[in-house]
Amino acid sequence: MTQKTWGGRFSGNTDHRVEEFTESIQVDHRLYRQDIEASKAHARMLAKVELIGLDEAEQICHQLDEIGQEIEQNRFPFSIQLEDIHTHIENALIDRLGDLGRKLHTARSRNDQVVTDTKLWVRDAIDLLDQKLHELQKVLLEIAEKYKDLVLPGYTHLQRAQPILAAHYFLAYIEKFHRDRDRLTDCRKRVNQMPLGIAALAGTSLPIDRSFTASLLDFSEVMRNSLDASSDRDFAAEFLFDLALMAVHLSSWAEEWILWTSTEFQFIDLPDAFCTGSSIMPHKKNPDVLELTRGKSARVISSLQQIFLLLKALPMAYNRDLQEDKPAIFDAFDTIKSILDVVTPLIQQTEFRREVIANRLEDGFLDATTLMEYFIRHGVPMRSAHEAVGKLVRECEQRRCRLIELPIDRFESVCPGQGKAVYQVLGVEKALAAFVSAGSTGPLEVETQLKVWQQKL
Repeated sequence: MTQKTWGGRFSGNTDHRVEEFTESIQVDHRLYRQDIEASKAHARMLAKVELIGLDEAEQICHQLDEIGQEIEQNRFPFSIQLEDIHTHIENALIDRLGDLGRKLHTARSRNDQVVTDTKLWVRDAIDLLDQKLHELQKVLLEIAEKYKDLVLPGYTHLQRAQPILAAHYFLAYIEKFHRDRDRLTDCRKRVNQMPLGIAALAGTSLPIDRSFTASLLDFSEVMRNSLDASSDRDFAAEFLFDLALMAVHLSSWAEEWILWTSTEFQFIDLPDAFCTGSSIMPHKKNPDVLELTRGKSARVISSLQQIFLLLKALPMAYNRDLQEDKPAIFDAFDTIKSILDVVTPLIQQTEFRREVIANRLEDGFLDATTLMEYFIRHGVPMRSAHEAVGKLVRECEQRRCRLIELPIDRFESVCPGQGKAVYQVLGVEKALAAFVSAGSTGPLEVETQLKVWQQKL
């Protein structure tokens, strides 16, 4: 039992089945950097309050750095008998420093140690994801500029609705991903509160300086209540919610582009390097990256559900159940990061098929709503204008023509004196130019928004 951090109370060895069941080293070894940094800060704090000597703290920190390098270089042995990364590092320290190594755990518990390490890891993860979302936004802005004169059919209910500029479409996703970044930034505020020093659940009788430790680890403040700090995984749930919503945004985008690559749409041509083929059908070019983006979003969303179910009905302070928070956190992060790593260059290299889009752009009565609004501007009540344009659309369907091909008298019957002028808003290009409201797809408004994002990004 000498290798266990809790062996004094027990008279025999742990059953090997229990060791296999309770170990977490296969998952939490990823926390080694954070555990070493937190341990170094804790050692320096112990020296500050004279619970250990300054030279002792420096010896501990030096050996912790050596252990970190060995882990980095895959020269460090892991064993399920030592349960977790915290015990591995502490035992390695004791092997090297003897009783001095045994002093490091003064005034801390694995309860506050693990949540501190996890917070440090999540904080790093937030910073990395923010950077990758920023890169994605910049690529989207680049493509928006490239295709800012391209007109697309906009859809509701997957039916053609109104014309939009391609730049307006890309700006919409820039906005969504910016909200994702805002949520991560806000989440970081609560992640950045330090639990270390609350020990098991009630604090310690030793004269520690938690604020000093927090400053060394760049935490903004210490958590005020030891019971809360021991049990808190709100930050993990919030982080996973942010990732789940990010996954929803990415999945929705992927679904659209899967449709756009089909023969029925043919809006875009994906780069060959980001597609795969069929083992039996030689003509296939499959959008597997997009499909897996859509599919992998389920893993991220399920991680959020996992953390909620894990926390539901847990009694106050630490419970071993909380060991299971890290698989959800790590898997959601890994999944989102892998998606962002591949979709950013995919978007950058995708080409829009301008001619294909233009050939069918006038289909679907994309100018119908603009026609209705023209009638409204000239005194026709909204509901009357709506009904009248609906009847004109039905007539066009019967004649197999477009609104712009109807004779003047049909428009005169709705809005006397305006029959000829109506043609100023008919056709996709004219209908698009008519948009003027803030946030709309009107060319001037889109140009304004492009400049706003050029400055922001």
